Amino acid sequence: MGTSTTFQGKLLSLQSNLLNFAYMLTSNYDDAYDLLQDTTLKALDNEDKYVDNVNFKGWVFTIMRNIFINNYRKVVRSSTVVDKTEEL
Repeated sequence: MGTSTTFQGKLLSLQSNLLNFAYMLTSNYDDAYDLLQDTTLKALDNEDKYVDNVNFKGWVFTIMRNIFINNYRKVVRSSTVVDKTEEL
């Protein structure tokens, strides 16, 4: 339990830095908060994959950047899809 508490404590202490980074990526506060939430949940879900001697801040920021890139790709893909509505 001790390691989990430390992990969560480190994650909590990074929230404001992560929010700033998320805002820098998205330029929108609502999107930044969504990205922060997605990142926090993903980090918690993958706590078992974190190795103690790895830079924690770098690890979490990489998760955020990857989520942002994947979401951006999804948006680009969905906006380049041909309009499927029937013509009248």
